[in-house]
Amino acid sequence: MLSSWTRIFSAFFLGFALAMVLLPRQAQADGGAPNLSYVAGARQGIGVVDISQQKIVRNFAVAGNPYTLLLSPDGSLLYVTQPAAGQVTALAARTGQVICSAPFPGHPAWLALNIDATVLYVAGMHEQTIIALDARTCAQLRTFQAPEPVSWLAATGNNASNTLQTQLWVAGTTSVSVLDEQGQLLGNVAVAGGARFLCLPGGLTAYVATGRGTVIAIDTLTYQVIATLLTGGTFGSLDYNAITQEIYVPDQQHNLVDVLTPVLAGSAFMPHEPARSLRVSGSPQSIAVTNDGQLGFAALSNGQVDMLDLLGHTLIKAIPVGGTPRFIITGVYPPQNVPVPQPAAPSLPVPLLILVCSAFIGVLFGVFLLVRSKQRRQASPTG
Repeated sequence: MLSSWTRIFSAFFLGFALAMVLLPRQAQADGGAPNLSYVAGARQGIGVVDISQQKIVRNFAVAGNPYTLLLSPDGSLLYVTQPAAGQVTALAARTGQVICSAPFPGHPAWLALNIDATVLYVAGMHEQTIIALDARTCAQLRTFQAPEPVSWLAATGNNASNTLQTQLWVAGTTSVSVLDEQGQLLGNVAVAGGARFLCLPGGLTAYVATGRGTVIAIDTLTYQVIATLLTGGTFGSLDYNAITQEIYVPDQQHNLVDVLTPVLAGSAFMPHEPARSLRVSGSPQSIAVTNDGQLGFAALSNGQVDMLDLLGHTLIKAIPVGGTPRFIITGVYPPQNVPVPQPAAPSLPVPLLILVCSAFIGVLFGVFLLVRSKQRRQASPTG
């Protein structure tokens, strides 16, 4: 017959097993493009860089001179414009498999998603046509005309009449135009030298690189220019740090990435810009910042991507990707094995919680066995 202590230890391990089964587990982040960066204009069309390995791990063979890229919010779809082929394509971000495609009546170059990521907007390269596609099936929903030829496209949300609505910001030859989802003009901001690239980090301020070699800030509520932030450069497509709201501006002329402190209309203090500059090893055409704000990737015209430590302000590695990179975007980062906090997550660390619960269950079960054993001995004629 088992001793009392043997029963207790056996009960403890049984309790441990039950705790492992019954305790809520942490979910894992998902998405087709974790830990990856995508480069348009690399060898074979699109190069895929693994962030942790710091090297290109595959290429997606995409025809039609892939120009700009956009990821769906869950990282499962990679949208690609193909101006030489007159179409836009949605690829599986993990494998490069074609999910759907749509023809474009011209040379598609620019992409934007509405605020719930159900509608994909596509604009032509220095053309006025904008088409709206179903973001999952590529079915055409509608088409409209921008006020002037388009050089960039971006989208943001506006809380009009207590309803969050999408605004399309369209960079043009003389101004930035603001359209609703149906293509109706909401506002217009004159831009000396014309607008080339747009960045809308938080919905209150738009940052615009101009054809005159400046970067300006525009109040998205009043459509008024707040200030000129940079001058004397040739600037590429911008990105921002979602943690600090800093703006990263590739300066193609000086082989720099300028970092701007965010500005707001009506602020009594205007910061000195740039806050700092990061030297890169070639002419940066585009910059992408990971969603945790730690890393930056600059697509250089010399066929490589510079990986930057944004916290340490240093170059980590120059990664050869081939071709002539012109645009870059990053997927979900850190990678998918990072736990996602759950609403009902336990307040104690999970290993400690498992130990405590298993001990508690084991003790209860052990006491139960001891009581039952005592009852049997008392009921036994020989007890």
